[in-house]
Amino acid sequence: MPSPSPASPQPQPLHPPQSTPTPTLTPAHNHNHEHSPLLPPQSIPEEPPHLPTSITLPLSLSHLLSTWNSRTFEFGAVLFLATIFPGTLLPTSLYALVRAGAAVVCAPWVVGGLVDGDGDGDGDGDGDGERRLRVVRGSIVGQRIAVAASCLCFWYLWYDTAIKPPLRYGIFAVLALLACVEKLAAILNLVAVERDWVIVIVGDNEKNLRDLNSQMRRIDLCCKLGGPLFIALLDGISTNIAILTTLAMNILSVGVEYYAIANVFNTVPTLRHPPTLSTPTPTTTSTSSSETTTTTPFLSTLQSLFPAFIFYLTHPAFLPSISLSLLYFTVLSFGGNMVAYLLSAHYSSTNVGIIRTVAVIFEISATWIAPGVMSRMGPVRAGMWFLSWQMIWLTGGVVGFLRGGGGKNDDGDDGGFLAASWLVVGVVASRVGLWGFDLCAQIIIQEEVSPPTRGTFSSIESSFQNTFELASFAATMVFSRPDQFRYPVLMSCGAIYVAGALYAAFVRRRRGHLLHFSKCVGEVKGKKRGDDGVERPLLPGLVEGDGGREGGRGREEV
Repeated sequence: MPSPSPASPQPQPLHPPQSTPTPTLTPAHNHNHEHSPLLPPQSIPEEPPHLPTSITLPLSLSHLLSTWNSRTFEFGAVLFLATIFPGTLLPTSLYALVRAGAAVVCAPWVVGGLVDGDGDGDGDGDGDGERRLRVVRGSIVGQRIAVAASCLCFWYLWYDTAIKPPLRYGIFAVLALLACVEKLAAILNLVAVERDWVIVIVGDNEKNLRDLNSQMRRIDLCCKLGGPLFIALLDGISTNIAILTTLAMNILSVGVEYYAIANVFNTVPTLRHPPTLSTPTPTTTSTSSSETTTTTPFLSTLQSLFPAFIFYLTHPAFLPSISLSLLYFTVLSFGGNMVAYLLSAHYSSTNVGIIRTVAVIFEISATWIAPGVMSRMGPVRAGMWFLSWQMIWLTGGVVGFLRGGGGKNDDGDDGGFLAASWLVVGVVASRVGLWGFDLCAQIIIQEEVSPPTRGTFSSIESSFQNTFELASFAATMVFSRPDQFRYPVLMSCGAIYVAGALYAAFVRRRRGHLLHFSKCVGEVKGKKRGDDGVERPLLPGLVEGDGGREGGRGREEV
């Protein structure tokens, strides 16, 4: 029996390669059992860095001042005209109609050409690096000059009540013209900053894009509530004080805005780079690989006449954009139309003020909820969830409103306080879905539209938004009595469902499905069938989603 002992070690050197890989095939040998052997720990992305306050602070300050002045003047102008022309709503209606009409007609050509760096919307990127700063500074100065001149006209009309009608209406015509300039400058500033600067500043950092978009929208909503309330309180004290305060705020803020936006420009070197056509990223789907789509001969003929509109209608981001624009055709918000109805349904001004405050709180909450939802499931799926939330709550509110007799009687009760309360609850709760979807759609559009065409696309989108808003005004002009309010309500609800159907078509086209029946079956087996039909293992605890930039695939926690 001694012979086996020396023979036993001899085969050992003959098989060294077989002994070394054996431990590496067992994930538990060097790694935690929760890690997949197909995805080493080094591939797990780290937390992206946050934007420095040297960028976000001046950008937020400039946006705050611009939005605050725009909101206070927009609402203040209505109050000033109501005081100057008492007993009639005609001047106020004409003023608002001309102002919105200028945005519909002029924004696609004026705003789009300036933001893109060319006047033809062809996306050739012929602007220089300093153009971004000149455009935003020009919008700031143009907006402030228009508001200051308007305040002087308002003050003169208020001060001299003995002005003869020809001069009075001549000054009113000047006010309407200045309102057009102010509206176009405000759109130019909004499109340039939110649809161009923000994307360049964050680069490829999706989390920073979501956070910065939410921060900008939070500023919008706070100014939406605070601006009108502030100027209304001043106008209640004295119209003269309100006019002069509006004038002073615009004069004092122009310098701060002017240098704050320059500070951002100088801090971010990439803002100096002129817009160029972007190349598709690895996560870009086939629908977003090119912005040029094949058109029919009829569309080709229209394209020679209206190239910017055909570009918008054939763009991959058209469906989420037009879905967002359709939401502007509504009386189911706490604007003038619904407020007037609530007052006729025995709501007091104090009740309306409290309700508007609660609604804005819900809207602001969406700016915190939406980024978290998008980080979990991606902007495409999150948009469908938020839009569904809005449709569900508005449907419940409208059904309760109609069943309670809302807008049916003509005896001054108009359905009563209870029926109107159903509508109030539905509208307030739906605001989370509205602004959550707004943020999702904005990120989709920001990622789909290439740099040289952002201005053209966004300005046409703004034109459609103003068109649908004018259509909602027209609906209330046709059905102007409180007992007819149910018709604009039903039309508004229909517009929201059309928006939902269009966005569902976009989701179906982008993801291949709306529901997850087949996906859930694949996840039980620990696999996911990809777009190419191949089943691949998933990281335990994670499922595949659509959270990537420009609709690409990401991962989300179960």
